[in-house]
Amino acid sequence: MPSTTDPITIKKYANRRLYNTGTSTYVTLEDLAAMVKKGEDFHVVDAKSGDDITHQVLTQIIFEQENKGQNLLPITFLRQLIRFYGDSIQSIVPKYLELSMGALTRDQDKMRASLGAFGGASFQSAVEEQMRTNVAIMERAFRMFTAFPGQTEAASTPEQAAPARDEKPSIDLDELRREMAEMRARLDKVAGSNS
Repeated sequence: MPSTTDPITIKKYANRRLYNTGTSTYVTLEDLAAMVKKGEDFHVVDAKSGDDITHQVLTQIIFEQENKGQNLLPITFLRQLIRFYGDSIQSIVPKYLELSMGALTRDQDKMRASLGAFGGASFQSAVEEQMRTNVAIMERAFRMFTAFPGQTEAASTPEQAAPARDEKPSIDLDELRREMAEMRARLDKVAGSNS
């Protein structure tokens, strides 16, 4: 459960040492990872410049975890993430990932309960189906923001590839909200039937 207090300040010194100002002790990246897992909020500042370097330190924690063989990030995900750097949609990727992780975090207790009740294989197929649905919804949402809303990668004729400029997107925000509500209801139903 996230902390409701002010974030703890962690100072990073030139010798790479990290100092927790809340406990007045030096800490390691593993200590910071444990703080994250406990829901403790902190930010990391460069002791000399005062710059906020929280993003870099959290990325370093992920790198360290991945190097230990705890591979959470699939190779295809990492490759796609690298492709997004410098892409025109780079600015929306962080919010998309934040919302996706928020939904996963919010429903993780339900998923754990379902995993125990269903058994690994059937639960995994239910999760995969839900993920496919989520991806389809996000693909439709991304198409709303393209220069040519009706364009798809599979368009084979010039008429298909370039719809009229005043053509409205095939799906609106209300439709996306409805579909997301349906997904939540399905997840709740799956979790509820296993209780």
